[in-house]
Amino acid sequence: MKNKVKWSGVFPAVLIPFKDDYSIDEEGFRSLVRWVASHEGVNGIVVNGHTGEIMTLLPEERAEAVRIAADELKGRIPVISGVSAEGTIEAIQHAQAVEKAGGSGILLMPPHSWLRFGMQEESPVQFFKDVAEAINISIVVHQYPTWTKTSYTTSQLLEMAAIPNVVSIKVGQRDIAQYEVDIRALKKNAPDVSLLTCHDEYLLPTLVQGIDGALVGFGCFVPDLIAELVKCVKDQDLTAANAVYDRIFELKQAVYKMDEPSSTSHLRMKEAMYQRGLISSSLARRPVLPLKEEEVEEIRQGLLKVGLLKDEVKA
Repeated sequence: MKNKVKWSGVFPAVLIPFKDDYSIDEEGFRSLVRWVASHEGVNGIVVNGHTGEIMTLLPEERAEAVRIAADELKGRIPVISGVSAEGTIEAIQHAQAVEKAGGSGILLMPPHSWLRFGMQEESPVQFFKDVAEAINISIVVHQYPTWTKTSYTTSQLLEMAAIPNVVSIKVGQRDIAQYEVDIRALKKNAPDVSLLTCHDEYLLPTLVQGIDGALVGFGCFVPDLIAELVKCVKDQDLTAANAVYDRIFELKQAVYKMDEPSSTSHLRMKEAMYQRGLISSSLARRPVLPLKEEEVEEIRQGLLKVGLLKDEVKA
């Protein structure tokens, strides 16, 4: 399954638009998936990521999101689905549902109980092995920040990379020193596994380590700019890369107002995409609460400032 070229490039994590009753807006979701995937350099899309509000979707809705995206794209590029579960049995069920729905791979998140209580040293690798053995599709490892109790060590990442259907690692240490250590070790010892940054908040500094692409939520908002940045870095044209990154930074300040991506930053991006006409609604499910009127206006002013508040032609 390992194919570094296939699993390199830009993999936007796409939003889920909801109807007024908070059910999935299939037509709106299809339109969004189609638009994001139409950009050159986008080599796959991710549904049911944190940007896609995975935690508020029911298991059957997560599978439905995969089915819709896979049906819309007809195999042109891979559809990867986030899988988040507290136990291995449930994680396997979710992963198998992704495969049945037509997904090409899963983005396997750690059990979130580990965030609070920590984990046994051997548990993470065994968790990945157990899920991997139960499916016939690819796996992207989701590395959490080093400040959490579920950030994998370098040796754990190397063991995961040796699993046959682990094809990529979403590197999100948010600690540049550890990031560099892990990147160097993985490039040396697991050269057939692609490395994708997920650092929306400092994209260029993490790309220049010589990694293979980006799996970021902001790729749903400006897929063209993210793809252009990745290409510039790959071509080692840092002058052009800095010019593109200046534009991305300006947009992030106008929309995300972010440190790390969070429910609030995702909601702000959803509102911005709604104002641009790219999705049918900015609704998010509770416990995420609507933005205040002044926040909505702040986003509108930010979009006006950067010239993005205009009618978008949907693909």
